[in-house]
Amino acid sequence: MNYDLILESTAATWIVNIVLLLLGFVFLVKGADFFVDGASGIAKKLKVSTFIIGATVVALGTSAPELAVTIVDALGSTGELVIGNILGSNVMNIFLILGISAVICKLPVEKTTRFIDLPFLIFTSALFVLFGALGNSFTWWEGLILVILYAGFMAYNIVLAKKQSKVLLEEATAVAVPFDGENAAADATQLSWWGKTKAKYEELKDKVWFLIIITVVGLIMVVGGATLVVNSARTVSVSLIGIPTEIVALTVVAFGTSLPELVTSVSAAKKGDVGIATGNIIGSNIANVLLIGGVGALCKGTDGLPFTMEGIVSGVVALFAAVLIFASCWGKTKSLGRIAGIIMLVCLAIYYVFVFLNLYVLHIY
Repeated sequence: MNYDLILESTAATWIVNIVLLLLGFVFLVKGADFFVDGASGIAKKLKVSTFIIGATVVALGTSAPELAVTIVDALGSTGELVIGNILGSNVMNIFLILGISAVICKLPVEKTTRFIDLPFLIFTSALFVLFGALGNSFTWWEGLILVILYAGFMAYNIVLAKKQSKVLLEEATAVAVPFDGENAAADATQLSWWGKTKAKYEELKDKVWFLIIITVVGLIMVVGGATLVVNSARTVSVSLIGIPTEIVALTVVAFGTSLPELVTSVSAAKKGDVGIATGNIIGSNIANVLLIGGVGALCKGTDGLPFTMEGIVSGVVALFAAVLIFASCWGKTKSLGRIAGIIMLVCLAIYYVFVFLNLYVLHIY
């Protein structure tokens, strides 16, 4: 047996799959970015309020990677990545993304969020764990219930938006800043080639045909990136290292598909636009549990999505994360402060210490 040839083949497989994994993450992030830009621009052209855009397009756009990974894995494989991806992303969204955002600046939480959105997130997180624990799988009818709940939640947000005044609609989680094409064109001559490219991109975003193109391209990139992430992550973890698929879904895949939320929320926190930082995470987590979990179960049909002990534990952690946000925003300032952010980051570290201890203690010994 030629061991040198086997080693060379293994090394080549490592390199190829890691490159594909990184490329998949790039496609996921940039694809979601293009999708949000295009879809929000089209919505503005159709005279849809910015509040409704934020409640629908941004939440769905930043959750598009999770949705794409779910559909690809549910239809093309066993669906083992789906539950770990959903729960891992929700834990990442709260502990990592909101944690970093809260450390950067104080994040006020609106009254409707405290009384409606956060309790609904807690309820849906608990329901998700309950459905999965009963029978250790998600059936198609449980997925249908989740999708119906998400439709009701979105309908509530649209009705709420229509009842608000025009001023409040413009102030609530704005998606895009109006672009002055003439001033940008004048300033473009003083910019670098990259600056000129960005300025031209912003100028073209005023054209409907360009918005349609980047929306379609964004969706294609998200689906393609999801396919690369799913296939390469499974090959590296299961075939080359022997790590259980659930652990990979809770770590590598969950972080990769949470990158759009991370970029959006941290950037918004730096700019002081705290509405996007908090609303994006809460809306994305609700979409992950109801829409993505529901669609994943429907895609698997009668087979159902497997829900292992790791899924139950991670589901409880995601539920605890939602409760932590709810408990942290009832002080005098009604906001998430730096202390809450630090607590979230510490909880993330403890959670992943448990994940890796579980890997080496329970799966190896």
